[in-house]
Amino acid sequence: MTAAWEPTTPGVLRLPSGRLVRGRGLSRPLPQGPQPTFAVYLLGHQPPPVAWESRWLRWPDFWLPSDRAATTAALREAWARAQADRVEVACAGGRGRTGTALACLAVLDGVPNEEAVAYVREHYAPRAVETPWQRRFVARFQ
Repeated sequence: MTAAWEPTTPGVLRLPSGRLVRGRGLSRPLPQGPQPTFAVYLLGHQPPPVAWESRWLRWPDFWLPSDRAATTAALREAWARAQADRVEVACAGGRGRTGTALACLAVLDGVPNEEAVAYVREHYAPRAVETPWQRRFVARFQ
């Protein structure tokens, strides 16, 4: 078992349960400090290989994931692993798709669907979850 993120690590969202998940934009350099032990990458194309375990979800920029069942499974795994591991969720910019996925993790953590986007905007990034259909995806996430 690996130690989770430090609460002061940049880009880390603290969920109500205390689980910590780092969100980031892959277009920026990898932050200094510990590396993730598990990551979910949300891109329209396959990401480059990394030294840690990861899942790739085909998710075009500004849109929704191509496979909702695979997305739900990967996010459930990320949420479960965030209890003890360093989990990262990332897309190119770190706001729209990443914010949407983080809001879904907040739902899994007990935040009501209709409050999850506001929670992520308050605790992660004010501009997270960029499109109406991304907000609707969170509202319907189970």
